[in-house]
Amino acid sequence: MQNIGIFYGSSTGNTEAVAKKIQEEFGADIASTIDVVDASAADLEKFNNLILGTSTWGIGDLQDDFEGFLSEITNANMDGKKVALFGLGDQYSYSDSFVDGMGELYETLEEQNCELVGETSTDGYEYDASRAEKDGKLVGLAIDIENQDDQTADRVADWVAELKNQFN
Repeated sequence: MQNIGIFYGSSTGNTEAVAKKIQEEFGADIASTIDVVDASAADLEKFNNLILGTSTWGIGDLQDDFEGFLSEITNANMDGKKVALFGLGDQYSYSDSFVDGMGELYETLEEQNCELVGETSTDGYEYDASRAEKDGKLVGLAIDIENQDDQTADRVADWVAELKNQFN
């Protein structure tokens, strides 16, 4: 498997912590974590396999650092890259916009020439609406630290096991 770039935007540290758990599951020898505040399109281009992670703020807003990073994604040459997404959100307090930030990333990446991988089941979540749900599945790994943190480690481990089969 080729090196993996895990790019995240984190305001409170939760998204960074999940990025580190994902890195741990892959192994630090093949997966690197990069805060998007310090990243550019050229950094994205260094990896064939990418994982992008963001939280959702308020009623469906993308995390601030990632909002600024969207232009780097659209300016990067994403041809042939495999891209997986993870998102953090609160499915109870914001049930009408659960992990919408991840959905916004997905919609941005749909316009790029990359292969989106890593979708997950909606089973085990209780929300009313999400931009991250497409055709009855979530476009990536959804994490709810506020209400289901006890499931985070298992969800990350299961998702990474699937990504190991999907990444080169």
